[in-house]
Amino acid sequence: MDRRTLLALLPTVALAPALLSLPGARPANAEGIDTDAILHDPEAPVSGNPAGDLTIVAFLDYNCPFCKKSEPDLLRLVKADGRIRLVHKDWPILGDASVYGAQLALAAKYQGRYDAVHRALMAIPGRKIPKERMLEAVSASGVDMGRLEEDRKAQQSQIAALLQRNLDQADALGLQGTPVFLIGPLKVAAALDYDGFRQAVAQARAKGHP
Repeated sequence: MDRRTLLALLPTVALAPALLSLPGARPANAEGIDTDAILHDPEAPVSGNPAGDLTIVAFLDYNCPFCKKSEPDLLRLVKADGRIRLVHKDWPILGDASVYGAQLALAAKYQGRYDAVHRALMAIPGRKIPKERMLEAVSASGVDMGRLEEDRKAQQSQIAALLQRNLDQADALGLQGTPVFLIGPLKVAAALDYDGFRQAVAQARAKGHP
């Protein structure tokens, strides 16, 4: 991916009516946004195909029921498609427990288990999940809990800095709540289902957006 500003192209993109009919779909505001920082933060967890031809950026909170509703369909599409690079933006805006969950997930990255902890936290039903329930779910994911706690403390400043960057990027994009998905030229502030994700991905590729 070159350093073209993906979001800066948005004003010139004529989005198809079908795409604009997606719930919460809006062109993103390009002013003052460092798209390369959003797409390629070296500390942000990436899953799917790292060399994929399209990037989806997901701003999520582990206490957001709408995020949890979309998660299975998003992962299903990423797996079925095989050419999607998925960037995870932990954006804990729903209280201290959300921050704790994000810290656990990002600490797990240091032992190569971010995806496992992310899925475990996303699988907890409901909202206002307490820290104790999050810790229980993470423990059941098979992660090395001793190392996880060590890494959470040792990497505290790096994790905090990443969460702050995610917050700053969300503010720059004008995001109001979770979930939000950046799919090519599209900013979708809604819980999409499988067909919604598939439609957005197809349209982004048709417009030639990475």
